[in-house]
Amino acid sequence: PLSHYTMKHNLIWSLNGTLIDLGNDYRRHMSGGSLIISNLDKDQDTGVYQCTAFNTWGAILSRRASLQFAYLDNFKSQTVRSAVNVREGQGVVLLCGPPAHSGELTFAWIFNEYPYFVQQDSRRFISQETGSLYIAKVESSDVGNYTCVVNNTVTREKVLSSPTPLVLRSDGVMGEYEPKIEVHFPDSVPAAKESVVKLECFALGNPVPEISWRRTSGIPFPSKVKMKNSNAVLEIPNLQQEDAGTYECMAENRRGKNAARGRISFHAKPHWLQTMTDTALSIEENLFWECKATGKPKPSYSWLKNGDQVVAEGRVQIENGALSIAALNLSDSGMYQCVAENKHGIIYSSAQLMVLASPPSFSKSPLRALLKARSGSEVTLECKPQASPPAISLWKKGNEILQRTERITLLPNGTLKITNVTRRDAASYTCVAKNQFGTASTTGRLIITEPTRITMRPTNMEIIVGESIVLPCQIACDPALDVSFSWAFNGQLIDFQRDSDHFERVGGSISGDLMIRNIQLNHGGKYVCVIDTDVESLSTSAILVVKGPPGPPDKVAVEEITDSTAQLSWTPGRDNGSPITGYIIQARTPFTVGWQAVDTVPEVVNGNMLTATVVGLNAWVEYEFRVVARNTVGLGEPSPASTKTRTEDAIPDTAPTDVGGGGGTKSELVITWEPVPEELQNGEGFGYIIAFRPVGTVTWTRAVISTPGVARYVFRNDTIPPFSPFDVKVGAYNNRGEGPFSSIATVYSAEEVPSVAPKRVRTRSVSAVQIEVIWEALPAIPERVLGYEAVYWEDDTKPDTVGKVRISGNYTLVNITGLKANTVYYLSVAAFNTAGPGPQSAPINTTTKKPPPDRAPLNIQWTMIGSTLTLHWDPVVAMETESKVTGYLVLLKRHRYNDINTILTNKTTVELSLSANDNYLIQIKAMSEGGEGAGSEPIHIHKLSEFTVVFSSLYNFPFDHG
Repeated sequence: PLSHYTMKHNLIWSLNGTLIDLGNDYRRHMSGGSLIISNLDKDQDTGVYQCTAFNTWGAILSRRASLQFAYLDNFKSQTVRSAVNVREGQGVVLLCGPPAHSGELTFAWIFNEYPYFVQQDSRRFISQETGSLYIAKVESSDVGNYTCVVNNTVTREKVLSSPTPLVLRSDGVMGEYEPKIEVHFPDSVPAAKESVVKLECFALGNPVPEISWRRTSGIPFPSKVKMKNSNAVLEIPNLQQEDAGTYECMAENRRGKNAARGRISFHAKPHWLQTMTDTALSIEENLFWECKATGKPKPSYSWLKNGDQVVAEGRVQIENGALSIAALNLSDSGMYQCVAENKHGIIYSSAQLMVLASPPSFSKSPLRALLKARSGSEVTLECKPQASPPAISLWKKGNEILQRTERITLLPNGTLKITNVTRRDAASYTCVAKNQFGTASTTGRLIITEPTRITMRPTNMEIIVGESIVLPCQIACDPALDVSFSWAFNGQLIDFQRDSDHFERVGGSISGDLMIRNIQLNHGGKYVCVIDTDVESLSTSAILVVKGPPGPPDKVAVEEITDSTAQLSWTPGRDNGSPITGYIIQARTPFTVGWQAVDTVPEVVNGNMLTATVVGLNAWVEYEFRVVARNTVGLGEPSPASTKTRTEDAIPDTAPTDVGGGGGTKSELVITWEPVPEELQNGEGFGYIIAFRPVGTVTWTRAVISTPGVARYVFRNDTIPPFSPFDVKVGAYNNRGEGPFSSIATVYSAEEVPSVAPKRVRTRSVSAVQIEVIWEALPAIPERVLGYEAVYWEDDTKPDTVGKVRISGNYTLVNITGLKANTVYYLSVAAFNTAGPGPQSAPINTTTKKPPPDRAPLNIQWTMIGSTLTLHWDPVVAMETESKVTGYLVLLKRHRYNDINTILTNKTTVELSLSANDNYLIQIKAMSEGGEGAGSEPIHIHKLSEFTVVFSSLYNFPFDHG
C-alpha cells in the first residue's frame, strides 16, 4: 500500500519497476515533485527511475531516468612490464590495458618520468579508444620507459600503469616498408543525431606514413569537419543525416599505401509527428487514436492506461501507433499514453478519455425565449441538447407535432427550417429530445416583423478640406425590432470614441446620421452605413471626394544657372482632388529671412508647366529653390528645397551708398560709406575704390581698399587745408572688374581746434549736489565753435575724479549735477569742434552746499473744520554738518486728477482748503540750501463725509514734483 506521504502529493516514484516508499526512507525525499537522494549508494541507488502522476481522472508515467556510478579501479599488476624489443625504423604498439571502470576515459603516456609526457605528432599517436601508444617508426631517442596514464572524466580519478621498457635490438636497422594500418575505426559506426563522431586512423611504416581522409561518394567535407593529431583523428560535430555514409582513411609513404573503410550510420531518438488530444465520447461510441513518431531505427509503439500496459483483446485493438476501442463503456475512461521507443530514446504523449453517459439537457444551448424573423425570410431553429448517447428530437408548434411540408424542413441533426415565413408562422416552438437516460425540451416564441426600409440615404459628394458635413442614414422599421447603426470607412469600422475629433453619430433611434468635422484629405473614400436589426442587416453607401490644396512638388532641380538666372525643373505632387492651376517659385539665401517669392519667365507659371526660369538673382550667391503648387482650393505645402547652387560671378553692379565723412585730426580727410552687402558683391576679391579731389579741381586721387567690411578711409597729407571741401565718390570692384561709383558727395577735411579759451568764467553753488557754471561767449575766431565743454575735478592729484559736461550750440551756462555735498570742486571751460576741445580757461574752485537734514518733520498734527485742513509739526533742526532749514515744502496730491501741488512756508503750520469730493495724500519736507530733506510719512485724507476724515500713513507714496 502507498504511504500517506506519497498519496498526499499525487506522485509516486519507482526504481527498476519497484515503488519507492518515501515515508520510510531517510535518504530520499520529494520536493515539488522532484526526487532528492542524499548519501548516494552505488548498490542501492543504481538503476532506472520513473515518476507516476495521478489524480481522480487517472495516472500517467514520466520519462525514464537512468542513474549510474562512475569509477576507475587500479591496474592489477604494479610490477614492471616486459620489455618491448624493436629495431630502429620498425613500428611498435605499446598496450595500455585500462583497468575495470565506468564512465568516459582519457589516456596519456609518460616517457621515463613525470612530468615528461609523450607529445603526439605524425610519428606518435595515442588512441583515445584503446589507450595504446603507437609509434610509426622507432628512433633511438624513443628508448626508455613508458607509463600509461588513465583519467576518468566523471570522477576525475587518475591511475598509472607499471612502466613498459622500450629497447632497441642490436641486429641492425629496419629497412623501408609500406604502411600498415594499426588503428582504424569499425566497419559500421552507428551515431546519434547531433552527436560528435570521432574516427581514428594510424599506420606504422618507414618512412612515416601520411594520413588522408575522403568520402567514397566523392562529396567533399563540410567546413565543420576537423582533422586533428596530424590527421589521425577525423571529427564530425553536430552529426546530421547528410553526414552518414562510407569514410575512407588512406595511409601512404613512398613504399606504398593502405586504406581502411567504415560506414557511419545515422541514428536518431524518436520525435513526435502526430499525437492524440483529450477526447470526450458518449457511451457506446467508438474511439480511434493514432500517434506517429519519426526516428532511426524506426520506433516501436505501445499504449498505457493509467500507467499500465494496454493489451489488445476484444474491443481493444492496437496496430502500430493506432489504438481503437469499440462500444465504449464507463470503465474505459482514464489517462492514456502513447509510447514511442527505439534504442536511442523513449517519448510519451498523454491524453484523457472521458466516456459520457447523461440524459438530454438544454442548459448550454436553449432556444432564445423570443425569436424574430422578417416576413418572407428563412428561419432556422437549432436543437442542440447535450446528451450521451445523442438524443432523438422532434418539434412542436404550440401543442401540435410539426410535420415536413414544402416550407418546413426537419434536418437529421434536429434543425428546423421554415422558408418564406408569414405572420401565420408566428407561434411558440418546442424541441423535445430523448435518449435512454431521460427527456428534455426547450421552447421559444417566434414573431414575424415587416421589412425595414431606408428612407434617407447619403449621396456622393465633393467637399473642401477643413469643412464639416453630415451624411444622412434614416430608416422606417417595425416597432418590435431593436435597431443599431454603424459606419464603415474604406472597409474599416469607425471607432467613434477613438476618432471623436472628426466623427460623431447624430440622430435618434431611427436615424444614424454621420457628422464629419474638420474634414481632412485622408477622409476621402467610401462610407457605408450599416443598419442591423434582430432579423436583417441593410447597408447604404456614398463616395466622399475631399478636395484640398495640392501636395508638395518633388525633385526640384537646378538645370542651368548664370549670374542672374536659374532654370528649374520639378515633378508635380498630388492634386488632392482639384487640378493644379499654377506654381510659385521661392528662393532662400544665407542673407534672406526665410523664403522669398522670386520673379520668373514666364511671369505666370501655369499648372501644366514643370520648368521655369528664375530671373533677377544676385551674382555669386548660394541659392536654394522650392516650388509651391496652387489649385482652386488654395496654396499647398512647399516642395523640399533644391540642392544649394551658387550663381556665377559678375562685375559689381551696386555702388556703396551714404557716402560722407569729415572730422578727424589735423591734415586728415575722413571718408565714410555704407558697405555693400555680401549678397551684392557679385564675386570674390571684392573691395572699394575711393576717389576724391578738392572742390573746383579736375584730377581725382584714387585709393583702393581690399577689405569688403571696411566703411572708412582716412587720407593724411600736411598740405590739406583745415575744413576744406572735397568732391568724394566711392566705387566697388571684384575679380571680374570695376563696378559703378556712387554719386559725388562733398566732404570737409579735418578742422583745427578752437584757439582761444572762454573768458569771465564764474560758478555758483546751487545745492549739495549741483553747481552752476557761467562764461562769456567767444568772439569770432578763425576756427569753428560747435559748443562748450565744462571740466570739473575734486583734487589735482586724483585724475580719476575728473568729470565732463558738453553742451552744443552758443550757450553760456551749464548745470553740473550728481556731485558730493560740502566738497571743493575745480572747474574750467573750453570751446570744441569736430577736431576736439581748445584750450581750457583758468581753473576756479567752488564748494557744494552742506547736505539737507536727513530727518523728516515729526509729530505732525492736523485738524479739519469744514473743508479747511490745518497742519502743525515740530521744526527740523539741522546738525552742524547739514544745511540750515530755510522753510518747509508741503506736497498735496489729489487722487482724481493725479496732480501734485506744492506749498512753501517758513513756518511749522499751514492751512489747506480741500475739496469734499476727492481723496488726498499729503507729505512735508524740510527745505535748505543743500536741497530738500527727507519726507514725512504720507497723510491719507479719505473722502467720507463733509465732517469726517481718516488719517492713514500705512504706506509711502511716491511724490513727483518739479
